[in-house]
Amino acid sequence: MRIGCVGLGHIGHHLAANLLAAGHVVTVHDLDRGAADELVAVGAAWAVSPAAVARVSDAVITCLPSVAAATKVVAGANGLLEGFAPGALWIEMGTNDPREIVRLAGLLAERGVDTLEAPVTGGVHNASSGTITILVGGDEEVFRSHESVFRTLGGRVFFVGALGKASSIKVVSNMLAFIHIAASAEAFMLCKRSGVDLRLAWEILRASSGDSFILGTESTTILSGSYDVGFSFDLCLKDLGMALALGRDLDVPLDIAGTVEQLFVRGRARYGGAAEYAQVAKLLEEACGTDLRAPGFPETLEEYLAMMPRATPEVDA
Repeated sequence: MRIGCVGLGHIGHHLAANLLAAGHVVTVHDLDRGAADELVAVGAAWAVSPAAVARVSDAVITCLPSVAAATKVVAGANGLLEGFAPGALWIEMGTNDPREIVRLAGLLAERGVDTLEAPVTGGVHNASSGTITILVGGDEEVFRSHESVFRTLGGRVFFVGALGKASSIKVVSNMLAFIHIAASAEAFMLCKRSGVDLRLAWEILRASSGDSFILGTESTTILSGSYDVGFSFDLCLKDLGMALALGRDLDVPLDIAGTVEQLFVRGRARYGGAAEYAQVAKLLEEACGTDLRAPGFPETLEEYLAMMPRATPEVDA
């Protein structure tokens, strides 16, 4: 297929690279021209605007840092709306507001363009290896006709249902991840202050009822001291804000998520919005005057790739 990719950040760059590796004709765009250099060097074409990407693509994937950015790319000047031909497809793979994606899909439908939401979860390391989990919402027939694209990009692909549902579950997933990273830091500090070796403590917790995906992956960057998870405080607080808004809309009190949000607000104030969100653990280290280092942990999650075999793609209805 001719596939466009707009937004070449931590996740979007890997999505485009995997599409190229699978033999698709890929056209890319990003506000930072330099973000496309590696992709262009291995066969991608560069386009000067989202509209230009849409004009030469059967489908365009967007993976952008905010709802506002997605809205501008789709409906703003030189946006996808201007370039798409009838019969094309927009695939939104960032974390978007369920209401906004439905609104934008309506604008595109007036031009004969389909929309699928397909937010991803599982971290940058899994996006790189093509094993990331993809949550798809929209028309099932449209999804099934493009299933091979999602199989190229993800390890497990869940079809969630109508447009908006995938965005909702993605927001919930991220909310849990943020809670888990903060909880992991507190668990490590209790172990350290109790005199338990942190390497051993991590292995025990991984084999216990307290295990989680975050404990087994992103928490290791706390123990290495790099905090490098490829996700910033700004992005974290954007997603937490959407989760809390969903709670208000549905009349669900989110006491734990609200408390964790305040931790990340403090982290952003202390270290800056672009800092890695795992640095929320550093707030605790500074408060306790105790670091959480342990030997043998990688600086980045990318180093886990050698230990993670590529998953067999699955699609779940």
